[in-house]
Amino acid sequence: MKLFNITDIFNNIITMSPETLEAFHDELRDNYKVLAKDGDIDNLRVLRNRLQTILDANIAKLSKRENRKLDKLRKLLIEIDETIEAVELSTREEIVLIDVIAKYKKKHKTLHILPVDKKKTHVLNAIRKDEISYEEGMIRLQIEIVKLQSYIQSTGKKCLIIFEGRDAAGKGGNIKRFTESLNPRYSKVVALMKPTEVEQGQWYFQRYLSHLPNAGEMIFFDRSWYNRAGVEPVMGFVGKRDYEKFIDDVVVLEKMLTRAGIKIIKFYFSVSKEEQAARFHERRTNPLKQYKLSPIDQFSQKLWDRYTLAEYLNFSQTHTEHAPWTIVKSDNKEMSRINAIKYLLSQFDYPDKCDAKYLKINDDIVFSGREKVKMLAKEIDETKSLFE
Repeated sequence: MKLFNITDIFNNIITMSPETLEAFHDELRDNYKVLAKDGDIDNLRVLRNRLQTILDANIAKLSKRENRKLDKLRKLLIEIDETIEAVELSTREEIVLIDVIAKYKKKHKTLHILPVDKKKTHVLNAIRKDEISYEEGMIRLQIEIVKLQSYIQSTGKKCLIIFEGRDAAGKGGNIKRFTESLNPRYSKVVALMKPTEVEQGQWYFQRYLSHLPNAGEMIFFDRSWYNRAGVEPVMGFVGKRDYEKFIDDVVVLEKMLTRAGIKIIKFYFSVSKEEQAARFHERRTNPLKQYKLSPIDQFSQKLWDRYTLAEYLNFSQTHTEHAPWTIVKSDNKEMSRINAIKYLLSQFDYPDKCDAKYLKINDDIVFSGREKVKMLAKEIDETKSLFE
């Protein structure tokens, strides 16, 4: 005669005890064998989850000696897990991924004349060959970023990607290309507005800290705490004392963040004075781009040399081993995006990574902050101060 029903223990009607343990194990095993024979994957999962719950609940209740008697249940749990995995493998359909690059090529294949059935609905349209090549390369890289995000999510890694640079250097366009295929649940673009009155009274870094990545997240900073090393001293929004304090603090802060497991990648997009002027003109005259024009932009050309000095001082003091600067030349927007993404991908070893030939970085476009310091040293007057 059965003393109890297995569900009585699952539902806490009868308490697990050394006396009921043996009978519970035997009945549980009988249930498992029936479900395994039928390949009933759903009820096997339910059984596994209930067993895990009952084990977790009783570890604290039973003594160490009594806990040893749970080993039979633990072994059964492992056996159920292995059976579930085997059933899943045997029933899993093989997924054939779409070749999105081939699909793009087909969409843009060369036509010299429209087919008769498309003459009323289509037009022949010219597109530059280099534009097609760029889009094909971008698609390949965006597939890799999706793989990278999956890896970061599954491993619980934390990645902070900072986008800094001159005004009109293409930060926004780069961020768009980095993020447009990512799962927004595990990635976020942070573009903070001017500090509020309350934030102005806080520790300078405080408003950024709540936006740092959690485990499994990629966070993109569209400008960052490095406003204090660039636009603020150049425009006179910060005094010498607070600027120097920032320079000291940011090195310590970034070291703390990396020790806490956050991977920090700091991009600085560099644009020539001539190209910046051309992009400002486009912003002023194109109604779809006027929103990009800020009051500070009008000073960028006039204060070019002061911004250059700010770059030199920043990179020479905040380019560190744990959080180095990566400079990206961005006069050519397409090549800046392609090579910046390649650099990001080069920083991780993730499963199913594509052939290295597709990730080769152009060293004339991407280089280190240390190299940039050497270049800038030839352009600036080291006797000048940002606070004169």
